[in-house]
Amino acid sequence: MTHLVERLQRVRTTMVLAAVLVAAGSLIYAHQLTRALYHEEERKMQVWAEAMRSLTVADETTDLNLVLRVINSNHTIPVVVTDDHGHVTTYRNLRPQPSGKDSLRVLNEAVKRMQEEGQTMKVDVGEYALTVCYTESVLIHRLRLYPYVQLGVVSILVCVALMALMAFKRAEQDRLWVGLSRETAHQLGTPLSSLMAWSEMLREAYPGDALIPELEQDVQRLQLIAERFSKIGSAPELTVQDLTPVVQRVAAYVDRRTSRKVTVSVEPPPHPLPVHLNAPLMEWVIENLCRNAVDAMQGEGSITLRLRAVASGAHLEVTDTGRGIARGRFKTVFRPGFTTKSRGWGLGLSLARRIVEGYHHGHIYVKSSEIGRGTTFAIDLH
Repeated sequence: MTHLVERLQRVRTTMVLAAVLVAAGSLIYAHQLTRALYHEEERKMQVWAEAMRSLTVADETTDLNLVLRVINSNHTIPVVVTDDHGHVTTYRNLRPQPSGKDSLRVLNEAVKRMQEEGQTMKVDVGEYALTVCYTESVLIHRLRLYPYVQLGVVSILVCVALMALMAFKRAEQDRLWVGLSRETAHQLGTPLSSLMAWSEMLREAYPGDALIPELEQDVQRLQLIAERFSKIGSAPELTVQDLTPVVQRVAAYVDRRTSRKVTVSVEPPPHPLPVHLNAPLMEWVIENLCRNAVDAMQGEGSITLRLRAVASGAHLEVTDTGRGIARGRFKTVFRPGFTTKSRGWGLGLSLARRIVEGYHHGHIYVKSSEIGRGTTFAIDLH
């Protein structure tokens, strides 16, 4: 699984870098192309302005065919021509097209905008001068926006691809967990059958031995563990049960199996807490939280399990007096492979979340934690 995660991380990093390079290349190329087109339009406007000057100073002997052809060839660049008094003499290609009683206001706004952008040129026609105001064409405006649109499309495609990779990663992890769990249950089956047979033989041979019941309890415990592993990967049957006895059984078991320096207590509610649950799996979750608490306290401290009713169902808190968890790791602790111990696979809390949220449709989270003071995990069930 480690190699798979590393490979997926490399693919994800490569995709992000490729998207950044494509976006940067598009921006640079579009900027260069836009500048080139803008300079080309600037030269065209110089020719157009000269054609306007020629048209203004023309007499009866002047051939205006070429001049008119140049003037009429401008179908893209918005332009407004004003006289010395700022009155509009002619215009072309304005959007929106001036019309009706608002035409003068639209023209004046266009002139003001073009003058503020500095895109004007003076045309001397003798006794007075014309001012040619223009702005970039729609084509250049679209070219300026194009790389950003392309960047947005690439970003969406990369996000979709990353989500697909994450879904693939989760599916691979799920298959790994299911296979590992079922193989564990299968491997436990054979020695369990032998232990059960040996237990019966020992009971018949030594009926009064006080150690036989302890051995049988350990065998039953192994059967419960095998049952838990066998349920991973298939939808467990949920029944309405009181959560309090389930929590009390786990607390009693953990209390017997831990150091006397660790105290385990349950604060039950005044009334039953009926919720939909699978008792063996939920016991596994609570036991996992308690064992993590014991490890966090390094074998000395207290664990408190608090139960209370809420509007949505039942609320369980598991509080320890251990070393605590940094706030930035509240969500990280549930990721597969996360562990602070020198040994272990880091799957306990990940499987706990899968059982609570995937199978019981509840919610498990770190409610609070303080370094050196302890941690509280919370479970909400319906």
